[in-house]
Amino acid sequence: MELIKGVTERIYPVGRLDYDTSGLIILTNDGEFTYKMTHPKHEIKKVYMAMIQGIPSQEEMEKFKNGLKIEDYVTAKANIKILKIEGDKSWVEITVHEGKNRQVRKMCDAMGHPVIKLKRIAMGPLTLGDLMEGHWRALSTKEIETLKKSYY
Repeated sequence: MELIKGVTERIYPVGRLDYDTSGLIILTNDGEFTYKMTHPKHEIKKVYMAMIQGIPSQEEMEKFKNGLKIEDYVTAKANIKILKIEGDKSWVEITVHEGKNRQVRKMCDAMGHPVIKLKRIAMGPLTLGDLMEGHWRALSTKEIETLKKSYY
């Protein structure tokens, strides 16, 4: 919040990012919007780019896609796609619609491929694009309209 300058309204984050995760976070003053973006029943997709240890096998990715047992629950179905292999590490794109505490990291751990670096790149139709870390921007009129059509 200390990065936001010039905004006089009280705003708050829509959801959260873990301390060691970077990327897209939405700030708003609209409680209904926050509810629709964060409540699990709305199944808003969150897309992450992750560097993980190792290279997941097809079998491991199928288990990931069908839900993994973590602690006392089984995750909802999720998507994982290998983007690039760098030696003994992989860059993957992960899409989830749940938002449980450290879920992506726990899923990767359960698959046997711990996360080295994690960045959220999209929430619903909104994407991070080329926005640099520590910077922010207002949503465009078109983005707001798209969100309202999708979730209201």
